[in-house]
Amino acid sequence: MKGIILAGGKATRLRPLTKITSKQLLPIYNKPMIFYPLNTLLTAGIKEILIIVAPDYAGHFLHLLGSGKDFGAKFTYEIQQSPRGLADAFIIGEDFMDEDSVTMVLGDNIFEDDLSEEIKSFKSGGRIFAKKVADPERSGVVKFDANNKAIKIVEKPKEWISDYAIPGLYVYDKRVCQFAKEVKPSDRGEIEITDLHNSYLEIGELDVRQIKGAWFDAGTFDSLLEANVFVSKHKRLSKI
Repeated sequence: MKGIILAGGKATRLRPLTKITSKQLLPIYNKPMIFYPLNTLLTAGIKEILIIVAPDYAGHFLHLLGSGKDFGAKFTYEIQQSPRGLADAFIIGEDFMDEDSVTMVLGDNIFEDDLSEEIKSFKSGGRIFAKKVADPERSGVVKFDANNKAIKIVEKPKEWISDYAIPGLYVYDKRVCQFAKEVKPSDRGEIEITDLHNSYLEIGELDVRQIKGAWFDAGTFDSLLEANVFVSKHKRLSKI
């Protein structure tokens, strides 16, 4: 199992903060934001990690994280020239993945739960997560049947589908790279990761697990503040 942290994009919703550095390097309490998704991977025993960054502040990441030696890991860096969508990470990371499975976490996602066992126990297909939230329309949304089996996934639905949003943590086997290449851009001009989820759902190989603990997608001022307050009270969230 290898890991990918997607830390690209321009984060225009967080201007002027992101005029001086990347969103994923902004502080969450006493650590840069990227330390929290990095902790998710390292805690699961993943030591080979690709960090995908936007070109403007690539040097900031390298200066902060280096080769990974200080974390007992090996880091590789790639530039995402423009934000083409989350699924683009698996195209950029194809050579890095080689024949291995991968866990990708978004650089602005923070989880209270320890998801190590869910990652370590993965065998094949796809595994994603679902979290009951008040505003699911901000994310991909999954609908479950009466037996808690995922039956439908929609990206930022305009009509109510369910209360379960899909956080930015995805576990896939090596086929994800080919599936990503086959995804056609959406109306937003992006290759959506929801299409990857559906590729595995359609062949009956997508496992969706519900999480109970707090989850933060720290891409707005309000969620950034909420994450800082929460982490200040739960300092155990990052061991690095």
